[in-house]
Amino acid sequence: MRSRFLKAARGKQTDRPPVWMMRQAGRYLPEYREIREEYSFLEAISTPDIAAEISLQPWHRFKPDGVVMYSDILTVLEPLGFSYHLESGVGPVIENPVTSTDDVSRSRSDVSDELWYVAEIIDRIESTVGKQAAVIGFAGGPFTLAAYVCEGMPSRTFMDVRRLRAEHPTAFETLLDEFTDVLVEYIAFQTDSGADVIQLFDTYAGLLSPTDYRKFILPRHQRIVNQTDVPTIVFARNMSGNLDLLAETGADVISLDWTVDVQQALQQIDVPTFQGNLDPALLYGEPDTIHERTQSVVGEFGEHPHILNLGHGVDRNTPVENVEAFFDAAKSIGE
Repeated sequence: MRSRFLKAARGKQTDRPPVWMMRQAGRYLPEYREIREEYSFLEAISTPDIAAEISLQPWHRFKPDGVVMYSDILTVLEPLGFSYHLESGVGPVIENPVTSTDDVSRSRSDVSDELWYVAEIIDRIESTVGKQAAVIGFAGGPFTLAAYVCEGMPSRTFMDVRRLRAEHPTAFETLLDEFTDVLVEYIAFQTDSGADVIQLFDTYAGLLSPTDYRKFILPRHQRIVNQTDVPTIVFARNMSGNLDLLAETGADVISLDWTVDVQQALQQIDVPTFQGNLDPALLYGEPDTIHERTQSVVGEFGEHPHILNLGHGVDRNTPVENVEAFFDAAKSIGE
């Protein structure tokens, strides 16, 4: 429920950890795939009735404690004049990527005008769930957005943005500042529209060295967190050796991927709340195993406030009954 989620997000004890899943609304659900036969991805996320329906599909099935809006981290590129589309088997493709230092300074349109539909999606979700669940908004982090617009498409290494950092550090910082400015505005737009919690997905920030993260990314994460009026969750993959940097963001919740040793995290950093960190691949196991491993993850956090989640997004081919087993296991804790 909403109160359980918000208490945990503020570092308070709850009767059991609240539970939701990254990529909770989406492609593992047959009812989602039916909708996508009629609408493209960009049509679905920008049509409030459709996006709200998709957001609420897992709510109707599983009753998680948080309902995340159906959207994309690249949505915020639109006010900066970037265009993108999805290609099957490839992922998001930026149609006008950054190819020189002349491309990093951007003119910006008004977020509320450009992304008006996001407010309506949040309003529809809130109207349905009321106090039964928290409404979760989100945005991509500045480095991850920069990685996409420099590379033009998904990559294992995102070498183009790292090359920009090395060859043109001033231009790199200008690009990061462009994203940070629009993210502050976009997140405020979401919270003003009714989002109870915001998760910042700077998924690829772990590609940077600790020195570069501290210099280029940490101050911008801190600015975003400090200017957000609701509880914040920060997520980055492959940060197990640098959790102290995530803690320094000042976020209320640090989301851990499945490679992090929970006991080490508890010893290394002092943060109000952790989120995570079940391996999404474990949802391919037998329901009894899912139940056992879910409860084991919760047990590792002990009395420390914790929001139960996967260590990254649920895989598209995960059986629906196994997702149900995960939620059932989460809700049985403390009974």
